[in-house]
Amino acid sequence: MDTSNPAVIVNGEVIRRYIGRRVRCVVRVVRSEGGVLMGQTSDGHQISVKQAPPALSLSQFVEIIGVAESAGAIMAEICTNFGDNFDMASHNQLCQLANSEHQSLFI
Repeated sequence: MDTSNPAVIVNGEVIRRYIGRRVRCVVRVVRSEGGVLMGQTSDGHQISVKQAPPALSLSQFVEIIGVAESAGAIMAEICTNFGDNFDMASHNQLCQLANSEHQSLFI
């Protein structure tokens, strides 16, 4: 496992802390047009994902690893299907824990 450039686990609320850094975020796919995916984060924020694969190849829930360009956009490096049944509430709690005083446990 390469730990030289870890991706911080984020949701829509905390992504703004990591602009310009590598992040990982699970989104529920809302729509995809022309290489840009619109998704809803585990805490309900809308974000755009640039350089995403076509929606036909994606499941309802997708993990995006890439660089946070702004509080509402990620430039994707890796997109991984997480299926059509994923517990976003639990994932949101994980995001909150990973960005709290326990952050060192996740990087």
